[in-house]
Amino acid sequence: MRLLTALLILLAAPLAAQSGMPPAPYAYTQLEDPALEAEATALMETLRCLKCQSQSIADSDAPMAGDMRHQVRSRLLAGESPDEVRDWLTQRYGDYVSYEPTVSATTWPLFAIPLLLLALVGLVLLRRLGRRGTDEDAEA
Repeated sequence: MRLLTALLILLAAPLAAQSGMPPAPYAYTQLEDPALEAEATALMETLRCLKCQSQSIADSDAPMAGDMRHQVRSRLLAGESPDEVRDWLTQRYGDYVSYEPTVSATTWPLFAIPLLLLALVGLVLLRRLGRRGTDEDAEA
């Protein structure tokens, strides 16, 4: 019986570790100014939820996305521009947070490697097709 009780306590431990804190004020509450809320929503749709990875913070229900939505809304309400908010989030969470990455010292391979691969494939195709045409001319 003691073993069963200890096992149940161990299994319930992660539930006790869950945060009991309420969400940030602007995590699920829209701003009163419709124009400012439209700016916030447009910005949130271009920012990636770091926990979900495939959803924007506007679509994610993860607590971290709620905190990021709160930061976006409160910073816009404080008078920062969307670009300033994006820069702050990028500095805090890295380039991965943005669906619109900029070319920098850390991201240039993401832009260069696909172009290099396309050029390599084009060269291979040109050589193969050129050789095939030469072989057909020699046989005739």
